[in-house]
Amino acid sequence: MNFFDAQDQARRATKWLVVVYIVATLLIVAGVTAIVGFALGAFSNDAYGGDPRGLLIAVAIGTALFILGASLYKTSVLSSGGGRVAAELGGTLIPADVSDPLRRQLRNVVEEMAIASGVPVPEVYVLEEESGINAFAAGFTPGDAAIAVTRGTLELLNRDELQGVIAHEFSHILNGDMRLNIRMMGVLFGILALSLIGRMIMRSGFHVNLVSRRDRGTPVILIIGLGLAILGAIGMFFARMIKAAVSRQREFLADASAVQFTRQSEGIANALKKIGGYSESSYLQATDPEEISHMLFGSGSRLVGLFATHPPLTERIKALDPGFSEQDYPQVDALRDSGTLLDPAAEAVTAGFAAAATNERTAVLPESIAASVGRPDVRHVEYARQLRQSIPDMLTDAAHATRHAYLLTLALILDRSGKHVERQLALIEERMGRDRTSLIRSYHAELQQSGEEIRLPLLEILFPTLKLRPAAQLEFLIELASRLIQIDGKVDLYEYCFYRILTTSLGQAVDPSGRRSSGRAPKRELRQAAVNMLAIVADHGNDDTAKAQAAFDAGAAVLGEWAQGVEIKPKREYTVDILNHSLDILSKSNNKGRQKLLRAVSEVADHDKQLTVAEAELIRVICATLDCPLPPILVANS
Repeated sequence: MNFFDAQDQARRATKWLVVVYIVATLLIVAGVTAIVGFALGAFSNDAYGGDPRGLLIAVAIGTALFILGASLYKTSVLSSGGGRVAAELGGTLIPADVSDPLRRQLRNVVEEMAIASGVPVPEVYVLEEESGINAFAAGFTPGDAAIAVTRGTLELLNRDELQGVIAHEFSHILNGDMRLNIRMMGVLFGILALSLIGRMIMRSGFHVNLVSRRDRGTPVILIIGLGLAILGAIGMFFARMIKAAVSRQREFLADASAVQFTRQSEGIANALKKIGGYSESSYLQATDPEEISHMLFGSGSRLVGLFATHPPLTERIKALDPGFSEQDYPQVDALRDSGTLLDPAAEAVTAGFAAAATNERTAVLPESIAASVGRPDVRHVEYARQLRQSIPDMLTDAAHATRHAYLLTLALILDRSGKHVERQLALIEERMGRDRTSLIRSYHAELQQSGEEIRLPLLEILFPTLKLRPAAQLEFLIELASRLIQIDGKVDLYEYCFYRILTTSLGQAVDPSGRRSSGRAPKRELRQAAVNMLAIVADHGNDDTAKAQAAFDAGAAVLGEWAQGVEIKPKREYTVDILNHSLDILSKSNNKGRQKLLRAVSEVADHDKQLTVAEAELIRVICATLDCPLPPILVANS
């Protein structure tokens, strides 16, 4: 199953969830209306004066609005970013410059996985009060995702096992499961809220009696409260079954994707085995597991059967290790107490001494860009690890420090040729002062001595730190970056790619739920935007006009007849405004259109069998705009 198939499957699951939600709401509304009518005697003209229809209609509308409002409220809260979800569940944010070896190792693994998969680096949290082995990913899109692990995960898993767990969570990010999970939580909350209201009414009914005992009246509040509680419980029963069924299917997919991610099943399989051999298992103690059970790596509670959100642990392990039997579970408690369990802290220290990456690169284009979207493999993971280790410590430390990440961002955008650097630095000094400008100059000097390939990954690494700054400072940064780019009166491809990624990622930080373009663009606009994209990729990948036209024609053949026979314009006529407008239009295309466009782009880029850095950067921006995370195209020589 490729990225687009997984996304479509998640969308189908969402639609099915909406249908179930509507049916459940209608049934609950009908039930509540009947109960209220019965309690008030509205079905008997003798007991209820006047026409009961107005009352019953009001009750039905009120109940429907209450359930819908509760669901929308919960979804809105959860859509504010994965970090908020993790924090509300008791997670503690791990700062980027953390010194603790265990937490440093976790951040390193997350950063490597993010670079390998082509998504922004998520925020990282630890559930300090949880000793079981578990983890989850939360967020609305990859741009506002957060990954949280329990303290038990940190203390009991070695690096390979931790990498398997994190790969599993990244699979959820890439497969579109996070958005599905948030919507599922919203749906369940609307139904649960009705049940809670019923219980509250029942409690209050013990203290209030609307009808005196002499009149032998019905205790209205108790009847209504009991009815609401029962209906809410029935609704939750079926909602939990739907949630469990959807979740179990997605867990098997995430396990399989994690194996593809790391190209070895031992890491995630051994993590699952430790869960089975550990007295605390994957259960949550300090956090209520009910609401987030479908988001977790392992089962958060002891629920089994229809309500189990995860496949049986043995089944998951056997899918990865067919020869496994339950007698093979490691005795984690005994190994930990005896000190023979591998010390993750020691491994965290030694893991940093792997061979440094070389600057030698080979241009390797996957057989199809569309096929590699959202599907990184072991080459990308290894490349990301080596690339991250090749970044000078001075720059890595700056990316992880709240104050310095801001300055490093500006250093990354300074003119790489050196022709306009002094003018740019003069503008920075005018706006930010001499001391900060001096630091930016030193970062720029270090960047100039490093390879070009570290620049965009370095930008991704610093994003989690940068997003901690106030919104006003981020807006100032974007405005200053724009002025620095345009100081020479033109914008080159690197500057454009950098600025587009910067503004997109920071825009997601400021407004996580408002990031996607809404609506659909007319087919005519989509076709013209696609033609523009192919022409721009062809122009920047070929210095010769004839070769550029030939590359364009190869991509146009994929798009179809309406794109064939088009003569591309000179490079100078494809302005930044045209590029921006085309990307904005293409962001409104559906999955089928995106997949077709990326296949066409792949044909254009691969036409000369050589992928330039300019092509790779532009393709990356196209994929990022389309919410199609692309692993590194330029991979290290093996």
